[in-house]
Amino acid sequence: MSLIYIYPDNLTAKATLWLWELRDVAVIGVGLLLSVLAIAQVGLIVPLVLTFLYAFLSIRMEDASILDFLRNAANFLFLKQQFYEWRERYE
Repeated sequence: MSLIYIYPDNLTAKATLWLWELRDVAVIGVGLLLSVLAIAQVGLIVPLVLTFLYAFLSIRMEDASILDFLRNAANFLFLKQQFYEWRERYE
């Protein structure tokens, strides 16, 4: 007899909070804290803009985010070696 859990995806889903994974929520929270400190101490608004950009790009809809797509595109185009295997078809 197998156990059935009411939790989404049979206990294999990642933990989420609103539209983000919990890791993203932690990164956004730390980013906001550092941004507020940067604005208060130095007057820099750039960290706040970067934090909001990360928050927007990491929104998850149906287990995908824009940040994942950009990361995969950068890996495919620039960072990872592409391997092609050429061989004849035998029929």
